[in-house]
Amino acid sequence: MTPEAYYALIALAVATLFTPGPNNAMLASSGARFGFWPTTPHMLGVAVGFPVMLLIVGLLLGEVFKSSDLLRESLRWGGAALLLWIAWKTANAGGLSEKSSGGSPMTFVGASAFQWINPKGWSMAVAATTQFITPERPVQTAVIVAATFLTFGLASSATWVGLGQAIGRWLTTDGRQRVFNLTMAGLIVLSVAAVIRH
Repeated sequence: MTPEAYYALIALAVATLFTPGPNNAMLASSGARFGFWPTTPHMLGVAVGFPVMLLIVGLLLGEVFKSSDLLRESLRWGGAALLLWIAWKTANAGGLSEKSSGGSPMTFVGASAFQWINPKGWSMAVAATTQFITPERPVQTAVIVAATFLTFGLASSATWVGLGQAIGRWLTTDGRQRVFNLTMAGLIVLSVAAVIRH
C-alpha cells in the first residue's frame, strides 16, 4: 500500500469511526448510564469486532456480499430493524431512579456480534475492502486495513464512552436523562435513515 493510499485509509477511518452512528450513540448512552469501566466490554467489542469483520469480509466474503443482492438487502433491512428496536430501548431506558436497579452494559461478545448486523458497518466494510485491499497482496492489505480501524476504533470508542460519562454527570434529574435518552435514540434512527436511503 502506498503512503498516499494509507493516508486516505486513515482519513476514512477517522471520518467513519468518530462521527455519530449506532455504535457511538450506544456507547455514549452506556457511558452516561453505567460509567466508563462497566462499559469497557461493550467498547472493546465494538473496537475489536469491526476490524475482525473487516478482515473476514476482505479475505472471504467481500465478493459474495457484493454479488448477492438478496444477502445485501436482507442484512441491510434486518440490521435496520434491530437498530430501530435498540433506539426504542434507548428512548425508554428510564431515568436516574432506574439506573441502579435495571439493565446492564452490552457484553464484549454482544457488541462484537452486533457489527455483523449493523448496516453502517456493512457499508463501511464493503467500501474499505473494495478501495484498499489489493488483489496483488490481499492478506497484507487486509491486515493493514483491519489494524488501522482497530487503532482508531479504540480511540473513537473510548472517546464516545468518555463523552457519555461526562454527560452523565450533568444528567442529575430524570428530565435531563429523558432528553439525553431521546437524543441518543434519535441519532440511531437518523443513522438508520441515512443507510436505508443508499
